[in-house]
Amino acid sequence: MAFTLTTTAFSEGAPIPAKYTCDGTDVSPPLAWSGAPATTQSFALICDDPDAPRGTWVHWVLYNLPATLNALPEDVSKTAALRELGGAWQGLNSGRRTGYSGPCPPPGGPHRYFFKLYALDHLLKLAANATKADVERAMDGHTLSQAHVMGTYQHR
Repeated sequence: MAFTLTTTAFSEGAPIPAKYTCDGTDVSPPLAWSGAPATTQSFALICDDPDAPRGTWVHWVLYNLPATLNALPEDVSKTAALRELGGAWQGLNSGRRTGYSGPCPPPGGPHRYFFKLYALDHLLKLAANATKADVERAMDGHTLSQAHVMGTYQHR
């Protein structure tokens, strides 16, 4: 079975509803996954926009999600420690804030937003508020599989 990541908020490649952006309430979308390798010990999630004018903009960094989880609810709290998610941690987005920060591109064409989930063979030895770069370094050599879902958004 393939490792897949889905959301009920939008279809692959389709526009992300305003609710999940700076034009709405800026809450994180619900996500669900299946088909993770049997040896998975934890998950990490990174959401970013590779179309940002000054380089990739990071919207969400989430790590040490327990291997027993297979979904994230809508509107994950914007706190560093997530007891309700088995002790997972959230890192800093490009706005230097903890937790999810939804799409908010400058005027112009639509941007792509990739929600990337990594199945890992261990827990990452990172404290709260790690950056995407910290998480990627810690994951190096420990990624068993990767899944993603991509949505687009154009500022109103």
